Order: sequence, then structure tokens, then C-alpha cells
Amino acid sequence: MFSVAERTEIRTELITLAREDPRVGGAALAGSAARGTEDAWSDIDLLLQLNPAADEPTVVDDWTDAIDKRFGVADTLDVFAVGVRYRVFMLRSSLQIDVSFWPHDQFRATEPAFHLLFGTPNTPTTPSPPNTDTAIGMGWLYAIHARSAIARGKLWQAAMMIDELRNRVIDLKCCRAGLTSWHGREVDALPRDELEQLEATRVSNLTTHELEAARLLLTEHLLREVAHIDSSRAARLEPAFVELRGPAG
Repeated sequence: MFSVAERTEIRTELITLAREDPRVGGAALAGSAARGTEDAWSDIDLLLQLNPAADEPTVVDDWTDAIDKRFGVADTLDVFAVGVRYRVFMLRSSLQIDVSFWPHDQFRATEPAFHLLFGTPNTPTTPSPPNTDTAIGMGWLYAIHARSAIARGKLWQAAMMIDELRNRVIDLKCCRAGLTSWHGREVDALPRDELEQLEATRVSNLTTHELEAARLLLTEHLLREVAHIDSSRAARLEPAFVELRGPAG
């Protein structure tokens, strides 16, 4: 397990590396370091603005080699979003480092947690509001498949569908409460009674009885959340949800 001192030292070295790399025109910190909420478990989020002439794949490879030689990399994962590569490093110490490589004209704050280190960012943007329409649609889709999986005796599939259904209910609850459910960041801030209701939908044994009980509770929660967002949509869904709340099989 990495220490706070080790993480701080690694972050300082990475910032120095960014300042010394002529292909990097700007850098910023994001995440808990930018919010001032770091704890012993926080990772490192570093944003790099590439100069226009920089070859992105070469820069990524060079940074990967440098981080491996200095700190020891166990594995990496690339995530792409709106033309930006986020390379996620897992060090052998289990520390996570996220380095994102931004085209010069895209480097900007995309959320409030953005601490500029050097360079000139572009005009900041605000995060898109949660897509409740998608959460609702995926919610009833998972509810349908949870019912059929239970009826077919596919208990592991049913458990997975129920977990996804619960996640969509959580998305909607968090949206209503003005919280973010992304990576579960603020789910623990939901009201205690709502968390207790969600706890009641977690099965302790993979049995038809427990899965069916969880499915029925979550289907009720889903329709209730839809009603908070769009009462007319909830009214249209009500007949189908009556059918969904019937016994599987």
C-alpha cells in the first residue's frame, strides 16, 4: 500500500516532468487534489495540454516508459472521451495515476475540480446534466430481463440484472437529490432512509425467493423515481409495471 508521502512525492515528480517536457504546454490537477478533499486512498489526476506539433502516441509512450522506470507500473488502461486519451496507471504499490493527454485546443476545465499548474486553458465547460431518460429506459429494460432470468432459473443472470436495475434506481435518486452517482461518489450522501431501502434489495443468498423479492422492490422504487421526474411518463408506464410486478414464471 502506498503512503500519502509517497503519493505526494510522485505527484511532484510528475509535475516536474510535465514542466520539463517541451511537448507539454500546460498542466492541471483534477479530482480530490483539486477539490482539497484528499485522503489516504486518493489517486493522482494529472491533465496535460499537448503542444500543437506534439505527436500524441509518442508522448503517451514516453510518459508510460518514464512512469514505469521511476515508479513501477503493474498495468495500464486507456479510456477515450471526446478526443482525449486518459491513460490510467496502476503502480505496483497499488497507487492509481490518471494522466490525460489533451489536444492543445481542447485543454480546459470540464468540472469545478480543476487546479491549473501552468499554461493557458481554453474556455471551461460545465458537465452535462445526468441523462435521466436513459436511466429510466435502462431501468425498465433491466427489470424485464431480471424477471425472465428468474423465470428461466438463471440465477446469476438475474442477480446481474438486479444489480444493474438497482444502479439505475440509484442514478435517479441521486439526480433528484442533486448528487452525483458517477463511480458511486456521492451515493453515501443519500438520506439514511433511502439507503436503508436500497439495502433491502441486496440479496444475501442466490435463491429465487430473495432475487424475486429484490426485483419487486426495485421495480416499485423505479416507478416511484419516474413519477418524481415525469408524472405523465409514470402514468404511461404504470400498466406495464403492474405486469412487471407480477410473479416471475
